[in-house]
Amino acid sequence: MPIGKNMRLGDLLVESGIITSEQLAQTLEEKSPDQKLGDLLVQKGYVTELQLIEVLEFQLGIPRVTLFNYPIDSALLKIVSKEFAKRHLVLPLRKEGNKLYVAMADPMDYFVINDLRLSTGFQIEPMIAAKDEIIRTISRFYDVDEFGFEFTNNNEPENVNDPTIEDDDSPVVTLVNQILRQAVIQKASDIHIDSMETKVLVRFRVDGRLRNERNLPKNVQGSLITRVKIMANLDITEHRVPQDGRIKLSMENRQMDLRISTLPTIFGEKIVIRLLDLTMAQNDISRLGFEEENLEKFKRLIKRPHGIVLLTGPTGSGKSSTMYSALSRLNNEDVNIITIEDPVEYQVEGINQIQVNPNVGLTFAAGLRSILRQDPNIIMVGEIRDRETADMAVRASITGHLVFSTLHTNNSLGTINRLKDMGVEIFLIASSLNGVVSQRLVRQICRDCKEEREATEREKEIFSNYGMNVDTVYHGKGCSTCDMTGYKGRTALHEVLVMDDEIKQALLNNKSMMEIRDIAVKNGLTFLIEDGLKKVEKGITTTEEILRVALD
Repeated sequence: MPIGKNMRLGDLLVESGIITSEQLAQTLEEKSPDQKLGDLLVQKGYVTELQLIEVLEFQLGIPRVTLFNYPIDSALLKIVSKEFAKRHLVLPLRKEGNKLYVAMADPMDYFVINDLRLSTGFQIEPMIAAKDEIIRTISRFYDVDEFGFEFTNNNEPENVNDPTIEDDDSPVVTLVNQILRQAVIQKASDIHIDSMETKVLVRFRVDGRLRNERNLPKNVQGSLITRVKIMANLDITEHRVPQDGRIKLSMENRQMDLRISTLPTIFGEKIVIRLLDLTMAQNDISRLGFEEENLEKFKRLIKRPHGIVLLTGPTGSGKSSTMYSALSRLNNEDVNIITIEDPVEYQVEGINQIQVNPNVGLTFAAGLRSILRQDPNIIMVGEIRDRETADMAVRASITGHLVFSTLHTNNSLGTINRLKDMGVEIFLIASSLNGVVSQRLVRQICRDCKEEREATEREKEIFSNYGMNVDTVYHGKGCSTCDMTGYKGRTALHEVLVMDDEIKQALLNNKSMMEIRDIAVKNGLTFLIEDGLKKVEKGITTTEEILRVALD
């Protein structure tokens, strides 16, 4: 059957064999009226943006363009307004005679093409570009020099009492909004605003790595910091002590929760903004990166009626996401779930959530004591930080409650020693602890530039140490989708220790940790590095990433 230009995108993808009819039908059923099919297919992981582009390029004969370092004719920006470009994701590239070549995220949107033709007077020649690339390029070209600051090397900060600092169209409000928007577009987890001696440095943490986003002149420092403080309801006159605040806002069609932390440094205040995308709260534990065997173990752990399940790992290793996913799976009308957190990260319908407040004596331990009077089935404690909280959690678990919590340890077996160091008795650990999940996050290879290469001798040696053989591995060569890094997105490595009867008996008999480790391995414990090497074998990540976070 010939494929015509008027064929719908879903049918094109099915015809090309990239998705199945069932996947298309399911996605169409979930799609909201204002959502584009292509965006939802990418979000669900059925296709990559590059696959979408390649299908349209091949089937419709529309050429593809990469905007990374593309020599855009800035004079053309005047004939397509910034508002139109952002609303419809289009960008004028060049003109030849009466033809205007335009990069579009959706080159099948004939209404937009017609609007452009009428408003510019040119014949429009659409070219396909990745959505994120277009958004980034629009910001880079349209937003330049729009702030109205005098960008000088003068080290004197601006007047922070300027009444226009809260006006929606003031330069500093525009600047802050643009920084936030760029961070959301790039899926950054944190924004760092660093006050240096001669400049202000703005950095984004993307996929776990910090990278410079822009340098700002020193004279915008005062108004920039004041604007962020005003948004977070902080004291703008206090510069000598750290402050914490929170902002909720909607940006790029996403509900964002921003945590603001200020810190006085010798050159002025440093601000870190943690971004939580409330619409991306992960509810499906099967999409957290668990290998099949570990997923079954974890499901069995969270189905138990009582006991403690601990999630361990450093800050920013995704422990909270895994815990919320488990709670969401267990959340139904016949259970009473109560959490005590610092801070409450995601608000979940049907779960009673408490915010720690040490100023009024509401600590983890005090809150946990009160929770036990509220007839709970499942309790989540944000973090076990001291002996009192550990004792309360153990007491809750042996009186018939299922308790979830987090702990900062390097691996699953180290958790037993950590609880011992806190003063928890061995017999209480043996009777209350169901299992431990140790977790790390690693970057995934970009699906758009992934290619195979021969494994090095060092890689073959590492794999053979764990009884695995590989001849080839994968890496990302770098493309515009991943900002030439070779990585896009993150996945988790897991180490799931189930406290079975044999391990509990060994604990009660005061066996050494080495003997307990041997029992755990015999009973199927897979270490973090082994879980990572399986993901390298499958082409999900690279050996370098595994060794960076899980060196045994």
